[in-house]
Amino acid sequence: MNTIAVKNYFQFEEDFVENNVRCIPMSVRFKLDACGIKLKLAEWSRLNVMERENLANFPCEAPDEILQYRNYLKQLVFSRTGDHATELPVMANPTWGLLDEIPYPLQEKLNEFKWSVSLQQWQSLSDLQRFALLKLSYPGHENKNFPKAMREFGLG
Repeated sequence: MNTIAVKNYFQFEEDFVENNVRCIPMSVRFKLDACGIKLKLAEWSRLNVMERENLANFPCEAPDEILQYRNYLKQLVFSRTGDHATELPVMANPTWGLLDEIPYPLQEKLNEFKWSVSLQQWQSLSDLQRFALLKLSYPGHENKNFPKAMREFGLG
């Protein structure tokens, strides 16, 4: 795999992306869900900056890309930790892909801020944007990036 020059990070992730990509960005989390691998923060921290950027930038959409990404990631985790990567089932119908209603976790988070998102706005977002909003809306997730993401996506 060759490194792609384009950076796949949201603006709301700037604070940890600029610091050696210390946290797992949404673009990588999205790809982890697609390929069925759980990457722990301890495993992420063992990767060098180039490997972290590669994971953010490598394609992972078509079935062959997903398989290639999965194999690369499994090899990377094993080479850096000596442990096998944790495998997860891949969801057939992920919540972020449902376009006929606003998912409940997002509705709850929007209510906390007294905001609303129309179904048309939800449908106009990219898969990655919908994924990010849902991840940021789950209980226990740091709240500070939710408003930033909403503004970045033209919703706040």
